[in-house]
Amino acid sequence: MYDFVRGPLVWIALLVFVSGLLLRLVWMVKTVRRDPTVLPAMTLRHSLRSIAHWLIPFGSRSMRTRPFFSAMSYAFHLCLLLLPVTVMAHSVEWQQSWGIRWWSLPPRVADGMTLLVILAGVLFLLRRVMSAEVRNVNTPLDLLILLIVLGPFATGFLAYHQWVDYQTIIVLHIVSGALWLITIPFTWLQHMFMFFFSRAFMGSEFGAVRNARDW
Repeated sequence: MYDFVRGPLVWIALLVFVSGLLLRLVWMVKTVRRDPTVLPAMTLRHSLRSIAHWLIPFGSRSMRTRPFFSAMSYAFHLCLLLLPVTVMAHSVEWQQSWGIRWWSLPPRVADGMTLLVILAGVLFLLRRVMSAEVRNVNTPLDLLILLIVLGPFATGFLAYHQWVDYQTIIVLHIVSGALWLITIPFTWLQHMFMFFFSRAFMGSEFGAVRNARDW
């Protein structure tokens, strides 16, 4: 089982991930071309200005109105992106599999970031269940996707500390990571890539057409 999940399953997940994102990109380009109002309104200045305001912590008004949630969300997303490529065990895998030497985080730092991701994810899960404004637009699939996101981090933490059977938990870790990759192109997780396109359009729409700010 370990050989299968570490080999074929990972390649299948990567293939689905890349091809799914390419299909999503092709669909988006075709959709934009069919709408005569999108491209003429797009400007580099307003696009970059909008992206910058939404990437900088508390750069938008909505972030400043919810400081705790915004800080937690920003830290969550930052750790979510950094950990998979900088945790030491993954860096070793890079080197052993492809001969690529990669910088890695100190184990204690990676541990703290992993716990932050798990804690923030649990808080987001509780918010989706307990907050009326979020619960009204929530679906069981949203909760499942959030659990899929947390899966690789929870299992990775357990695997590193070897608090349970290592062979079992490392298989679950790889399977959950593969499942995460597969779901990205087909769920709202795609916003990690589509964010830049949506913000570029919104920034241009508000800045170049409405002469207003979108943040």
